[in-house]
Amino acid sequence: MGKLRGFMEFDKLEEYTLDPKKRIKNYKEFTVSPKVKELQNQGARCMDCGVPFCHSGCPLGNLIPDFNDHVYNNNWKKALSVLHSTNNFPEFTGRLCPAPCEESCVLGIVNPPVSIELIEKYIIERGFLERWIKPIIPKKRTGKKIAIIGSGPAGLAAAQQLNSVGHSITVYERENKIGGLLRYGIPDFKLEKKIIDRRLKILKKEGVNFVCNTEIGKTISVEEINLNFDAILLATGSTIKRNLPIKGSDLKGVIQAMDFLPHNNKFVDRQHKLLNKYNAKNKNVIVIGGGDTGSDCIGTSNRHGAFSVTNFEIMPKPSKDRTEDYPWPFWPVKLKTSSSHKEGGKRKWSILTKEFIGDKNGNLKSLKTVEVEWEKTEGEKLNLKEIPKSEKEWPCELALLALGFSGPEKSLPEQFGVNLNDKNNIISNNNYQTNKPNIFVAGDCRRGQSLIVWAISEGRESAYHIDNFLMGKSNLPQKNISGDLIEM
Repeated sequence: MGKLRGFMEFDKLEEYTLDPKKRIKNYKEFTVSPKVKELQNQGARCMDCGVPFCHSGCPLGNLIPDFNDHVYNNNWKKALSVLHSTNNFPEFTGRLCPAPCEESCVLGIVNPPVSIELIEKYIIERGFLERWIKPIIPKKRTGKKIAIIGSGPAGLAAAQQLNSVGHSITVYERENKIGGLLRYGIPDFKLEKKIIDRRLKILKKEGVNFVCNTEIGKTISVEEINLNFDAILLATGSTIKRNLPIKGSDLKGVIQAMDFLPHNNKFVDRQHKLLNKYNAKNKNVIVIGGGDTGSDCIGTSNRHGAFSVTNFEIMPKPSKDRTEDYPWPFWPVKLKTSSSHKEGGKRKWSILTKEFIGDKNGNLKSLKTVEVEWEKTEGEKLNLKEIPKSEKEWPCELALLALGFSGPEKSLPEQFGVNLNDKNNIISNNNYQTNKPNIFVAGDCRRGQSLIVWAISEGRESAYHIDNFLMGKSNLPQKNISGDLIEM
């Protein structure tokens, strides 16, 4: 694949970005397109691997060496066809995926891996630029009707797949616009919403019906959905936010990250003004939680003009490199420095928030922490231990809780009569089918909080099984690998 010794000739290409001081002045994407020749050279780095582990590293089973080879040979339309054969929305994954494929790249054993995600992004952008991406309208309809509840990446992927074989699809979304987490969870500086809108135009022309401002079980009863549709897909995501149940957590200024970020996205979309409670301007901001959501809060706070931004993480600081605990080709736990981290702020590891402190009016003014260490006990479990005399008080007028999610909201599954497991996720068999034969489930509400690439994968897989359920067989593609290597 690619150039015979390209991996020895060319270095890994990192995407160019605008200077942090310039880009934090607005909410636009700040990446700069590389030259076509640079992308071809990067495709040339793809080795002629006996076993391309990048396939198993990708939850979608993307045919990575194939599209790399087409890019190297300047066959961009062929590269797009290969990419779209396994991934409905490369424009989303090319911007938002943590690229587990690159951690599984054989070249990555001894050198920086191929810039797979970057190549993926610019294949799809070339496709839109050249107008190669056009609606594919089914030649005939099956007469089967399917309701998809939730318009995030899982729901959208399933909708496109099922529509492509002639089923009539209605996607229900309780928010005022389609997109789910993509629309109101991801800041515009990582994914401008025009990227979602251009894809939605295609889906609508293909025949997918979208209904917003509609919450199933409230706006429309589950009985009506059951009566009017032959199959139902639950793709509602994992939306129960984890709290921090300590003293002072009810103070004004203690805000959930997933209230802060959607409010800001709607502000950027000019749907409303930015309320002071969500405005970080001139405030000491502390973000509690070191994942991607915490990083998004940092980038947003810097764009507001925060006085200071500090990020707390209860776990120890990871190694910069892969450790023996996470051998190749498995997904490694290592230090990740996002674009938002580079825009300003401090990061603190092994720190536990003990108390929020307020003023006489109930406003947050500071918080108390203690340093912690993790000890391995019998059975290799980690035990949290507070370090004596390490208490500290931090000035803070806005604390953002980016602690993840604990499952889907229970009301809808209960109304449909589908079972939940002990983690509050909806139970399904290997066919994505719940205990109700006509009701299927995909995405975070099935597997728990996860990656956008996993959501798209599950949407595609569930579509195959829904089609098979309705028609007795299916010509939709199935994922060609298990993806077990990168369970995250």
